[in-house]
Amino acid sequence: MQFRQLFEKQRQLDRFIEENQHVQKDVFDEKGLALLVELSELANETRCFKFWSTKGPSERAVLLEEFVDSIHFMLSLGNMRGFLLEEWPYLKEKKELTEIFLNTTQTILTFLQHQTEENYRAMWEQYSLIAYNLNFTIDDVLQAYELKNEKNYERQRNGY
Repeated sequence: MQFRQLFEKQRQLDRFIEENQHVQKDVFDEKGLALLVELSELANETRCFKFWSTKGPSERAVLLEEFVDSIHFMLSLGNMRGFLLEEWPYLKEKKELTEIFLNTTQTILTFLQHQTEENYRAMWEQYSLIAYNLNFTIDDVLQAYELKNEKNYERQRNGY
């Protein structure tokens, strides 16, 4: 599957959810807040900021699932504003995760306040850095997205 196809898969999932939940309003802000929450959940699972603790990060599979939770909302926000990326932005730079998470939070807030294609792409670039620093490949992300996408459909079917 190509990266661009994720936007269509997400559009279909969003349509299914909106019909299932009888959504009648613009939920852009709700999705923006959900993206920030998902980013925070990923940061929490990495434990990168927990200088007071000796416990290590969660298992790779948990981190990857948290990562793709964000991807769902990023795709959805892009679809809502007509911003579709052709390919995954490959940024490869080793950085401290805490710094990346703080920068990503700021980038998301900037996009939510100024919904431009440039700001949208900047969010993806930050997520590319997260992926690189967590040793996730695009294939890892695509596969995890597929699994989580199916899980999201199942949740809707079962009254999540």
